[in-house]
Amino acid sequence: MIDSSSGRMRRLRALVLSLGLALCSAALAGAAARHSEGPDSAWGGGWLAGAASAMLAVTAVSVLAAGLVRADSPALLRLDHFRPFVSRIRRRLEARHTGWLVQAAGRWLPARWLSDDASGRPGIIRRVLQWLGPSVIAAPLRRVVQALCFGLFLLLFFYVCWPYTSRPAPPARSSAGWQLGQLEQQSGEIELLDGEQAEWLVAGQHVYVVDQATQDRSSVASLRVKERDGGRLALSPVQASAIDSLELFLLSDGPWTLHDAPPNAWPTHYADDLAAKEWLPADFFLVIDPLVSLSTAVASRSWVWSLGCAGAILVVCVLIPRGFCGYLCPLGTLIDLFDWSLGRRITRFRLPDQGWWVHIKYYLLLAVMLCALGGVLVSGYVAAIPVITRGMLMLGEPLQSGLLRGWHLVPAPNAGHGVSLALFLAVLGLGLLRPRFWCKYVCPSGAVFSLGNLLRVSQRHVEQSCIHCNKCVEICPFDAIKPDFTTRVTDCTLCQTCAGVCPTQSIKFVERWNDHDLKPHGDPPTHETALGRRGFLSLVGGTGLAVAGSAAMTGATRLWGADLASGNEQLPVRPPGSVPEREFLQMCIRCGECFKACPNNVLQPMGFQQGLDGLWTPHVVADWAGCESSCNACGQVCPTGAIRALPLEEKRVARMGLAIVDQQTCLPLANREACQLCVDECRAAGYDAIEFMQVHTQVDAVGQPLAGTGYLAPVVQADRCVGCGLCQTRCYAVNVKQRHVLVESAIVIEAGEGKEDRLMRGSYLELRRRESSRPAGSPANPEESGSSYFIPDGPDPSTPAVPGTSDGPFGVDEAPGASGPEAPFH
Repeated sequence: MIDSSSGRMRRLRALVLSLGLALCSAALAGAAARHSEGPDSAWGGGWLAGAASAMLAVTAVSVLAAGLVRADSPALLRLDHFRPFVSRIRRRLEARHTGWLVQAAGRWLPARWLSDDASGRPGIIRRVLQWLGPSVIAAPLRRVVQALCFGLFLLLFFYVCWPYTSRPAPPARSSAGWQLGQLEQQSGEIELLDGEQAEWLVAGQHVYVVDQATQDRSSVASLRVKERDGGRLALSPVQASAIDSLELFLLSDGPWTLHDAPPNAWPTHYADDLAAKEWLPADFFLVIDPLVSLSTAVASRSWVWSLGCAGAILVVCVLIPRGFCGYLCPLGTLIDLFDWSLGRRITRFRLPDQGWWVHIKYYLLLAVMLCALGGVLVSGYVAAIPVITRGMLMLGEPLQSGLLRGWHLVPAPNAGHGVSLALFLAVLGLGLLRPRFWCKYVCPSGAVFSLGNLLRVSQRHVEQSCIHCNKCVEICPFDAIKPDFTTRVTDCTLCQTCAGVCPTQSIKFVERWNDHDLKPHGDPPTHETALGRRGFLSLVGGTGLAVAGSAAMTGATRLWGADLASGNEQLPVRPPGSVPEREFLQMCIRCGECFKACPNNVLQPMGFQQGLDGLWTPHVVADWAGCESSCNACGQVCPTGAIRALPLEEKRVARMGLAIVDQQTCLPLANREACQLCVDECRAAGYDAIEFMQVHTQVDAVGQPLAGTGYLAPVVQADRCVGCGLCQTRCYAVNVKQRHVLVESAIVIEAGEGKEDRLMRGSYLELRRRESSRPAGSPANPEESGSSYFIPDGPDPSTPAVPGTSDGPFGVDEAPGASGPEAPFH
């Protein structure tokens, strides 16, 4: 029994310690805020500081609760949040330590809601939880957190990454036919007369003035309506300097057209929609899986920004050992649902409690990291979050697209889809061997957290009042309890289910070094040794298999993989902002997040075209759809930086390939018929990278061209083409699928040396500026040499047009939109 003076000292110590922890937490929270706003936010420092701050805050609350609520306890830190077992209390077995959350509930909730310790009669809350299952009764908080995290994962994947909630900005309103009435050069005020009347032209309205005769959208005056009086409109410059506003009116006689939105603005609706929905990063669960970032950094020999996020979850697990597996992991929750619905009904394949399989996860982790050292990234095959993300992609995405958009918009599967589905179903099917078999024995991501448990500050302890009832062993979901009822610390997730079924309340979750009133180890005997002969042989054999397996996987990938050294292999067209191909294959985790976020399924997973190297990596399938100019989603959701997170301004000039016209099959070049589908599509997208040249023109006797002969054929301007693939999509959809005049598209996007930009870091805009400033030399495109060009009447093709904002795969509708905030680079 602890006297009152000792209790006061414990309260004072708890108060001082919790105050110190709170101050440290506040300091780290400030550091996290500075990191998130600074230029180094991309490397995850804000995540790390924020996680440390949260951990210290929770520790402070726990210490304070342990000192003030349970001052009679010798524990400095209590993390009890289970529901204690209810039975009629006998004199020799008194209630020892109820968690402070349960104590608080007893003070504030009606008595009939709670269980009666004196009679052992359950209350309303316990009866409801009992209907849900024994593990829910014992640890309801864990099950609630699991359900919330699983729902959050589904929300991020199926809603935040679903691009079709975006809507293009409404078409800009315009008013044409305005003539110049008066111009004040000193003030910059302008008077326009006799134009088309429009209700939206009111005082204070921001308008954009374009020369109606030339429609030169590169020269726009930005003004504000000062006054409107019938057919008279008084405008004033938005900026203090009136020079830019006056220049348009001094160089032209008009008339002018007024717009209520910038007529030369690129659409941003896909990027804006993702940014608006991404209140939590869409790749949140991927970036906190430490195996993802650790293996990627080792394989690519580079810093991966998500390492900071992985460090953050490992910091949290110092307080809640292996808490990611017990509370957060959506794959673990899905496995629980599978075991509950199907696995428990099929018992013929059950394995015993112990065997060689109990340490598979460590050997698999070793093999994954050895492969990464060899430059081969295989963690995407076995890391927890990539497995469930890719499984949801292969199973859930086709169902969602088919039901909500139409089954004809679901791409056909390839061999890679079958391999992915087989792997995903195998992970679930392991539950037929033992419940949560994957989580307990196989998951290499869980092995990382198990090793992290060596740095834990809290731990499960068992007191002397234990009566050896074995209930904790039977209900533990991770086989973390030894036969003597003590803890296998590397496997314990602090789920506290065991404490909720303990009839004597002998289990406590306190600081690691707390040894007060503990039961002796080896009672009853466990017959376990630190490393016996059998254990040594198992260690040697497992390690040997891990080394041999990693060597075999590395060798197979080298033998049957991407042949980048020869330079002869035709490279796939990668997403805009992709790092160089070798680094891309070493950094792409094959999670499938970019496929889900990409509108119109432009990006699709590869099969075995590049052998094992390219399996499940994203490539552009331009026959299916082209890359939308208003979208930069793939880089925003990539967890490793294999696709850089580019602002729209950067993405629009990042070349992912080059359009190549087939001289033999292009309809005008083959002298078959007129066709300008690719030119119109490129112009509608705003790139203007394809121009016309006159071909097959007949001449008379004196060499003069005959009117009405020949065709206008497309010529790609290599310095403007970004390889979006819209031209190929249009040619394939019309000339191949609809009219059947071609077997394959006559213009295709190709990648490779000189056809794409693949930067590890740096600006694509700066790269384009350097290229534009180089001295004029030979034409960049060999097709230009010796050709004569014809530019048809109409807007100057060199002027950026308003890109298409259609939700369809061709993007031919023209509607300007307002630019929005851009995401930073990763």
